[in-house]
Amino acid sequence: MVDEKTLHLVGIGVGHSIAPPMHNHIARSLNLPWTFSSVECPTIQDLLTLARKNTTQGLVVTMPYKNTILSHLDGIDELSSKIGACNNIYRDPSNPSILRGTNTDWLGIKGCLLEKSAKKIPIMNEAALIVGAGGASRAAVYALTTVFKASVIYVLNRDDGEVADLIRDLQRLSPTPNIIHVKAGENIRDLETPYYIVGTVPDLEPKTEEELGVKALLEEFLSRPDKGVLLDMCFKPRRTRMIQIAEQLGWFVVEGTHVIGYQIEEQWRLWTGKDVNDLDTKGAWEVLMDAAEKSPSINF
Repeated sequence: MVDEKTLHLVGIGVGHSIAPPMHNHIARSLNLPWTFSSVECPTIQDLLTLARKNTTQGLVVTMPYKNTILSHLDGIDELSSKIGACNNIYRDPSNPSILRGTNTDWLGIKGCLLEKSAKKIPIMNEAALIVGAGGASRAAVYALTTVFKASVIYVLNRDDGEVADLIRDLQRLSPTPNIIHVKAGENIRDLETPYYIVGTVPDLEPKTEEELGVKALLEEFLSRPDKGVLLDMCFKPRRTRMIQIAEQLGWFVVEGTHVIGYQIEEQWRLWTGKDVNDLDTKGAWEVLMDAAEKSPSINF
């Protein structure tokens, strides 16, 4: 008989998450007595205490712990080490007392960008652009480098130090990504037009000079005649400022809720320690989209 276990989304500000109904649907489709819920973790210690409870089978890690969690686990895989961020914690199948970490965010990004790509195949060797330089941006660089073979990745971010850390951390990737920090006020006329754009920051009204500079640069890229695919990983609200602007200017857009759906097979394989051929992917997507449509927390 399978023991009852719990799974959790952990971070700060996770109360609006639409993921629990989808994951609970998956647990039922696999005939597992497991439940998934969102838990606010004000500190990294709160997260670790929950992770190490005997009844906890795994965690989805979100802001602000994707980077800081790395040094607190018993082990991280090569993928998480290369990306420099962890969003999934699971128990070692051979020794359940050992907590391991990996990154599945990049699969979500890959799936979303392919969703609106021509014939759903990667558009290779084109320029790409990322807004933000935090934990999610690292997964975006990994996906753009390894799957889409981006010729160059432009980064728009208000903080120079964060971009320097991003570039330093991702030197471990092979091939080494060509990352260029495009700063507010720079002349970008001679820069290539990105085909893929990934937003990795919260949807906040820009106020400071640096934030307004990032917004102006993004709009300048979006206003060019050539259009591509824009994914905004933020989905509070679903129709972020970035998505609205991109759509108005003729870009294909993908909302951040879809990032969740493209990770489920790998997440559940890790949590169960086996292939999950019985996972109801179609049903899970339907539950996810229904939760998104009905959520007052992300539709405003």
